[in-house]
Amino acid sequence: MDIKEIQSLIKFVAKSGASEVKLEMEDIKITIRTGKGESSQEPTFVQHIPMNAPMPQQAIQQQAQGEQPSVEITKKAEAAEDDKYVTIKSPIIGTFYRKPAPDKPVFVEVGSVIKKGDVLCVIEAMKLFNDIESEVSGKIVKVLVDDSSPVEFDQPLFLVDPS
Repeated sequence: MDIKEIQSLIKFVAKSGASEVKLEMEDIKITIRTGKGESSQEPTFVQHIPMNAPMPQQAIQQQAQGEQPSVEITKKAEAAEDDKYVTIKSPIIGTFYRKPAPDKPVFVEVGSVIKKGDVLCVIEAMKLFNDIESEVSGKIVKVLVDDSSPVEFDQPLFLVDPS
């Protein structure tokens, strides 16, 4: 890639409105930052990668292979602990809200005792606010989603201790 191609790429990225573009080829790595949305201009970096140097992805994969057993053990321990709880999942895609309105208190907190049919949260989908009701009675153990966060269908929202 010659300098004219790089300059035309910079112009194209600036016109596109993108704030950052990364391009990696066999012997060159280019990062273009336009600085849109930022007060300071950041430079454009062009870095040549020697062909005999190991790729960063390979190094990351090698490190990750050494760390995986401890991560798996932690996940298994958490999963075993969470098995005794009932998971309440999102029935729709939308935005999760813990309050009925910004100036109102949250529906439930960790430690709240709930009954079947109690409203736990609201999920906004296409400007419609849908009350999400509990299907079980019990005590809220954990809130798994932050307020005003997007949620997917069947995404866990709450852990409830049914005992």
